[in-house]
Amino acid sequence: MAVDGSETSLHALKEAFQLVGNWITVVSVAPPYEGDLRLVGVQNAEALRRAPCDTALAKAQEMADAAGAFVKTVCAVGEPHEGIVDLAAQEKCDLIVMGATGHGFWERLLVGSVTRRVIGFSSQDVLVVPLEAGIGWQKLLLATDGSPDSQRASERALDLAQAYGAELRALTVLDLPPQFFEGTPGLPLEVQKGGEGLAELEAQARARGVKTATLERVGTPYQVITEVAQGQKVDLIIMGSHGRTGLKRLLMGSTTERVIGHAPCPVLVVKG
Repeated sequence: MAVDGSETSLHALKEAFQLVGNWITVVSVAPPYEGDLRLVGVQNAEALRRAPCDTALAKAQEMADAAGAFVKTVCAVGEPHEGIVDLAAQEKCDLIVMGATGHGFWERLLVGSVTRRVIGFSSQDVLVVPLEAGIGWQKLLLATDGSPDSQRASERALDLAQAYGAELRALTVLDLPPQFFEGTPGLPLEVQKGGEGLAELEAQARARGVKTATLERVGTPYQVITEVAQGQKVDLIIMGSHGRTGLKRLLMGSTTERVIGHAPCPVLVVKG
């Protein structure tokens, strides 16, 4: 669980208390200072640098005590995303939980750089929780496009639905060119793959006793996904991530990034 003292991160922490019955590792990261604070009259430079981190963790501990939850607090020093990702690997965590940031138009289009980098560099799944949303498991929405990332997300969605007795909705959004609506013969390849993927998922769900509905929609993917989530009052959106090497680690697939920015509920980004 990553906290920075903001309202969004502390709300996500409160929701995370219901995820596990044992320990939650709570990390806050103090960014490095390259200069020499002694030159400007600061005597205890380390304490000053750690102050925001210690304040956030003290609040997290206070919340945990009030909720009867057990937490291990860690103040790391360095680049925020590196501190979060490295600690999650060291602790062999199953999941990283973060609060969603940004409520303005442009902020909704671009996920905060720390969240983007954590998703890009981590090997763990990442759960992003909006400020006013709770974590629930009864209605799950899987957004799939037939890619390998989506296939991994499908497996996770089926596991969660089976474990919690949840209803699973599987959605494929077709972002079709105008020519398709002008009488172009034949089905585009992505339409064929999308339909085949939904049929295969439905068969797997049936074999596991998971109640599933499949949906195909046409439009801008992130808009359709968030509209379906809102309209059907789902508890969780499940998606895959895109981009694993080099610059791609810093740039999530635009659909995933924009869904996180607009989602009315938590979004689980599934990693390979």
